[in-house]
Amino acid sequence: MPRSTLDRRSFLRASGVALGLPILEATARQTTRAATNQAQPRRMVAICAPLGIHTPYLVPTTAGRDYDATPYLEPLQQVRDQVSVISGLMHPMVDGGHAAEKSFLTGAAHPGQPSFRNTISLDQFAAERIGHKTRFPFLSLSAGNGGISYTRSGVLIPSEGRPSRVFKQLFLEGTPSEKTEQLRRIKSGQSILDLVGTQVGDIKRRSSRRDRQTLDQYFTSVRELEQRMTRAEEWVHRPKPTVNEKPPTDIDDRANFSGRMKLFLDLMALALQTDSTRLITLKGPGGNEVVDLKGVDDGWHNLSHHGKSPEKIEQLAIIEKEEMRLFGEFLKRLADIQEGEHSVLDQTAILLGSSLGNASSHNNSNLPIVVAGGRFDHGQHLAFAADSAPPLANLFISFLQHLELENDTFSSGKGTLRGLSS
Repeated sequence: MPRSTLDRRSFLRASGVALGLPILEATARQTTRAATNQAQPRRMVAICAPLGIHTPYLVPTTAGRDYDATPYLEPLQQVRDQVSVISGLMHPMVDGGHAAEKSFLTGAAHPGQPSFRNTISLDQFAAERIGHKTRFPFLSLSAGNGGISYTRSGVLIPSEGRPSRVFKQLFLEGTPSEKTEQLRRIKSGQSILDLVGTQVGDIKRRSSRRDRQTLDQYFTSVRELEQRMTRAEEWVHRPKPTVNEKPPTDIDDRANFSGRMKLFLDLMALALQTDSTRLITLKGPGGNEVVDLKGVDDGWHNLSHHGKSPEKIEQLAIIEKEEMRLFGEFLKRLADIQEGEHSVLDQTAILLGSSLGNASSHNNSNLPIVVAGGRFDHGQHLAFAADSAPPLANLFISFLQHLELENDTFSSGKGTLRGLSS
């Protein structure tokens, strides 16, 4: 692959494989020479926690930049200057408890009513305008049930819940039989990198030191992801131990929510790094499974309805701290991936939040919102009073403008979120 053909759309190709390359210094320079006024890709990620986030453990007691990190913000301190927590926001007229999840990215009113009709979600609004710029206009993912992306006519877009299919979709090409064969190779321990090894070596020999480091980091991530996928599938085929105990209440693989979430977050990082897509939504886990974490022995949904029980809140916090730890790792990974003058995190506006302000009472106000990346004015707790808070959709407009879409309205929003713009 001559240097002159190594552009940002370059792929390493072999039978059934098309492995996208990350953006390198060399490709960035070529992009600059080709179009000096063309910006680096702007991206957006939205993650919904369907069972809420316990706000007393998330939101600092003081506003501004000098806040003391709460238990849930501790895992984010390594990227504190790239993160803001926002309190006081809500979608006007969005109610109905859990039903409000349908309106998390749309802001459509009264989702619990029989006559409810949804509208277009933030990611799909953006996809209509920039989706054509990447191989995949968007990714709608789910580590639980359902999704959070809706078409212009308010129809739920099917989400993908199997990481292996996402991996196949992102990195494998060819006939169905070729894709199946390549997944078989991965399960047997052979990496897709083995199939393109000669091309990898050729590119690295002609790359700068910084580009070689970027490539090594990226290829290591691909191989580690393959290995985790293999290990996850191995458990299905391993014989289970025999014990002299009565069968417990059944729990399925969703109990391992940590492993499921990490697979999705790693896939998302790879998709962003390779510019395979610029718009990703993820509905996080959250049924009534008893998650596989030490100290947790009750169903997640039951714990979210804690009724202020200290024992239930303690168990809920174990789960949600793990969620925040995984989220923090995801952010740090994106922060460590450089694209020219900026990191992937700089270029990606990321939302983590919920449609439930208080899951225990099914309240839909004062939503838990964490924003990262996107070159916003971060490192702060942005607190809004309930009687004067702008709608959550104002934050969505800030995201759209980060994507260089000059929209001043979206849903109930009438402008960008004050205090967040850099």
